[in-house]
Amino acid sequence: MDGRMPLETARAKTIISTLQMRSVRLKEEEDSPGKSFTASCLCGSAPCILCGCCPSSPNSTVSRLLFTSFLFLGVLVSIIMLSPSVESQLHKLPWVCEDVLQGPNDCGSLLGFRSVYRMCFATAAFFFLFTLLMICVRSSRDPRAAIQNGFWFFKFLVLVGITVGAFYIPDGSFSKIWFYFGVVGSFLFILIQLILLIDFAHSWNQQWLGKAEECDSRAWYAGLFFFTLLFYALSIAAITLMFIYYTEPGACHEGKIFISLNLTFCVCVSIIAVLPKVQEAQPNSGLLQASVVTLYTMFVTWSALSNVPDQKCNLHLPTAGGNQTLGDYQTQWWDAPSILGLIIFLLCTLFISLRSSDHRQVNNLMRTEECPAVLEATQQQQQVAAFEGRAFDNEQDGVTYSYSFFHFCLVLASLYIMMTLTNWYSPNETQKMISTWTAVWVKICASWAGLCLYLWTLVAPLLLPNRDFS
Repeated sequence: MDGRMPLETARAKTIISTLQMRSVRLKEEEDSPGKSFTASCLCGSAPCILCGCCPSSPNSTVSRLLFTSFLFLGVLVSIIMLSPSVESQLHKLPWVCEDVLQGPNDCGSLLGFRSVYRMCFATAAFFFLFTLLMICVRSSRDPRAAIQNGFWFFKFLVLVGITVGAFYIPDGSFSKIWFYFGVVGSFLFILIQLILLIDFAHSWNQQWLGKAEECDSRAWYAGLFFFTLLFYALSIAAITLMFIYYTEPGACHEGKIFISLNLTFCVCVSIIAVLPKVQEAQPNSGLLQASVVTLYTMFVTWSALSNVPDQKCNLHLPTAGGNQTLGDYQTQWWDAPSILGLIIFLLCTLFISLRSSDHRQVNNLMRTEECPAVLEATQQQQQVAAFEGRAFDNEQDGVTYSYSFFHFCLVLASLYIMMTLTNWYSPNETQKMISTWTAVWVKICASWAGLCLYLWTLVAPLLLPNRDFS
């Protein structure tokens, strides 16, 4: 009883001091409303509604979720534009061809895959604008932080304006040039997805090992073993199916080489992950992370093989729906690799918005690292916010993530979803969307770069012993 009293007294003093600090801060905000967190609700009530549904939410998370919702809205519009029923109805409207686009190009530049190019161009341009605008923002006291965390109605109008303007772009060489922008951006976003998956597997492994030690139960170890075995089993099944459906005896040598090389590389990184020296340097490293990386590598390999332009070596090519003519605007993107890629994209994009990693190397790569002072201030504000049932500004002493880099990730996400929905098809001289070897090599090279990146996270503490990788 006597031992608990000092602790309770200390907690009470902390809460009282925090409330006093909050009252002083509210007085300052009344004196300078331009810097107030209430700017988030200026000219738009969406943040206020979201904060009401998610009490004690940090301002940084609310802003990221709202920006992500803009991206998801663009994805939804792109999917609707790809539906055959919408395409056929748009083609029947005379103003689509007569009033919107003037020039020698056909009306198909507004439909199907080209409409996705323009919609994703609009979202990428929107987020690139914020990438430039938010460079070197250090705290929410920066005047530009008010733009990041507020004025949502005006942001929506800007996005709509850019979207409308994108559909006025003459077709010409726009699709060909923007295709290569999509290729580069998708390559980088595939690497970002792998980093997020490594972070997720690391946190998962660390939490379950902690639960096993706390509860002194082997069930948590059994769970980790089960999922590790499951991921490796799925990887082996994927390799077997790829050899069956994407290779032919005496042909398809490229596919055989890609599958064999990625299988060899995955076996190597799995062995390295459990080496004694690596385990000594990183106790949380293990086969769970390696199994997740292996399964994701097999998915990228499968996605690459689905873009091989040889019908004998591509299971999906006969039904890929890339043959557009002036009289037939039906397009298809909903093959298995594209659907699975869309699901992974949605999960990783949400993870970018909600994540708060405790993995030092991931924080360095993703530019999201909270200093102890910011964490302590955030915990105190969260206690007050939970008591009052409202959102709070957790970035007055320093941002918890790089505003500019976050928007750059959304630019890459826009380019990646553009390539995913169009099945990585490229426009050719006859205004048809065709599969090319460019997409195959980009995905394969991205899988190799991702494996090298994961290998670096394993061996970096050994190669740079003087640096802190805890």
